[in-house]
Amino acid sequence: MTTRSRATTPTTVSWTGANARRLARQHLHPDATASPIATPGAAVASMLGAHAQVLSAAELSVGLRGDGLTRTDVRTALWTDRTLVKTFGPRGTVHLLPAADLPLWTGALSTVPTGTNPFSQDARMTPDQVEAVVSAVAEALTGAELTIDELSEEVVARTGPWAGDLVMPGFQTMWPRWRQVLHLAGHRGALVYAPNRGRKATYTNPGCTPLPGPGALAALIERYLRAYGPATSAHFARWLAAPKPWAAEQFAAQAAAGAIEEVTFADVGPAWVVAGDTDFPASPVRGVRLLPYFDAFAIASQPRERLFPGAAYERALAGGQAGNFPVLLVDGTVAGVWHLRRSGRRIAVTVEPLEPLPPAGLRALEEQVERVAAIMEGTPELTVGPVTVGPHA
Repeated sequence: MTTRSRATTPTTVSWTGANARRLARQHLHPDATASPIATPGAAVASMLGAHAQVLSAAELSVGLRGDGLTRTDVRTALWTDRTLVKTFGPRGTVHLLPAADLPLWTGALSTVPTGTNPFSQDARMTPDQVEAVVSAVAEALTGAELTIDELSEEVVARTGPWAGDLVMPGFQTMWPRWRQVLHLAGHRGALVYAPNRGRKATYTNPGCTPLPGPGALAALIERYLRAYGPATSAHFARWLAAPKPWAAEQFAAQAAAGAIEEVTFADVGPAWVVAGDTDFPASPVRGVRLLPYFDAFAIASQPRERLFPGAAYERALAGGQAGNFPVLLVDGTVAGVWHLRRSGRRIAVTVEPLEPLPPAGLRALEEQVERVAAIMEGTPELTVGPVTVGPHA
């Protein structure tokens, strides 16, 4: 007689455990088992890319995860040591990424379907035109650092006048047709940012060869789940700005290969972690933290309504979108907003808690402001009161 094996019951993961592990793995709360982060590259890797549309916010995201890191350390890693790169990352937005991981990122991002074309019919490009532009960008930037206008001239010269047609709505102007695939050139490894020339951004070719797509994507899913799991394929799709059906197919393939494991996630239901990665802290997070605009933890942590509970969902989000306000974390969840204004060396920080902080919380907040000022290489000044500026101010 044969005995049928019983299916293993999935691990149940609480929000408290998931949130505590995410914070610990990003070095955002004390954890005796975690080694200190000593380099900007390691800090960026821990959060899976630092949003860098506003570079000062990225510098803070990195510094808050590091051990004594400052904005100068981040800039040195980016422009001198080149251990970081500034390029187009998840969601097509500008990120800092570890230079050593660029082949993985470009291999994975270049596999993501582009989805519905948002441009009008007369502004769109054919697949052949897209390929021609990406090749032209790669050629023009090899061994060169060009501004966007200089790059535009080179692209049009290498492809044809159609690439320069002013058909793309820009910031109170119209941009040439080819600009709609600027981020795609980054995803293909043909383009990264180079140091500014005066106030103008420049670009260069990093000489990156993307890893084969399937393997790179599998590695990215693993890194995402280690940083932000448990998560569903829909969470991954939202983080990456990818089609949900496509993301579901990728997770199903990884599950079939035994690379990821299903768990039961409180308030979510079935979700995924890396196979065997099922240990979660039993104790909740305690303490006070400040996170800047578009910090990766606030962007990627799901379910968002648990990270932004109650009044925080209305005050600290912009129509449900995370990142538009710097946030105050109290015991691991969003409990207020804050704003930084720099004047010379003066770092004036205004913090608006949604509930009054006890004396111990105020002392911890003062320490956080001191740390923010140290990262930004200035002198701290704390005001506890209303933040009157709007989102992304």
